[in-house]
Amino acid sequence: MPNILYPPPRPQSVGEILDSAFRIFRATLLKCLPYATIAVIASQLPNIYYLATGRGALARIPGLIRDPVWWTLYVVGYLIAIVLWSAVLLRQYAIATGRPVATGAELATGLRRIPGMVLLGILTSLAIVVWILPAFALHGAARFWSMLLLLVPACCVGVALSCGWTVLLVTGEGAVASMSHSWRLTSGSWWRLTLIYSVALVLLLVLYSLSALIAGILAVLLSHGDIAVTTAATTVLVVILSAVGTPFYWALALAVLGDLTARREGADLAQRLSAPATP
Repeated sequence: MPNILYPPPRPQSVGEILDSAFRIFRATLLKCLPYATIAVIASQLPNIYYLATGRGALARIPGLIRDPVWWTLYVVGYLIAIVLWSAVLLRQYAIATGRPVATGAELATGLRRIPGMVLLGILTSLAIVVWILPAFALHGAARFWSMLLLLVPACCVGVALSCGWTVLLVTGEGAVASMSHSWRLTSGSWWRLTLIYSVALVLLLVLYSLSALIAGILAVLLSHGDIAVTTAATTVLVVILSAVGTPFYWALALAVLGDLTARREGADLAQRLSAPATP
């Protein structure tokens, strides 16, 4: 009998949500790592282009707008990454709900939902950024303090819409409907979600810092002072760490969605939510 990790049978505490995220992460990491790795590489295509042409990553800043190749690679890489990130979540969703994983099916679903995901990303970004824009009309210390103050409602909106992408992929709803659904689910749970996301962020930062420290020491010892080898080892490290972090993020997103659905709309609806998503 398959080990069902999603949805939860009842609302969970903060600790239980994090535990559910780790269980989903452990059960799906190896199966999702190829997608996550390629997604990281795709998102770095502009930087790879500049490094391959003998220019550092920072060299793109002065001539960024005048370089169509950089922009083309940025857009292509972003779209590829969106599809692969979606594939990670959909594969985790299938494994967590105990269904057979159809290789390639999650990629096809991600491709079909590119328009909705792009629109959702744009609308969510606008909904958050619009709160900060008034600060740019000010100058000096007034701009700083007003921006700091306006970050509060901006963060509230960000947390309220944080489940939008997960809802879109799991349920097949459109961009606007997913935003509305996320807003309903997260209503009244701002502090809980902020705590969950903060703890998860700290855990990731600690993991990245320790891994980077250990890998950096090993790279220096094994490279014998060769800068090229050290740079290559560091680049590989960044790709690996980012690839490992992606499945954890989506595992947390699934755990949060499952808890909020059970909490706000009942366990029965959570069970129906675990039915196969519509194409």
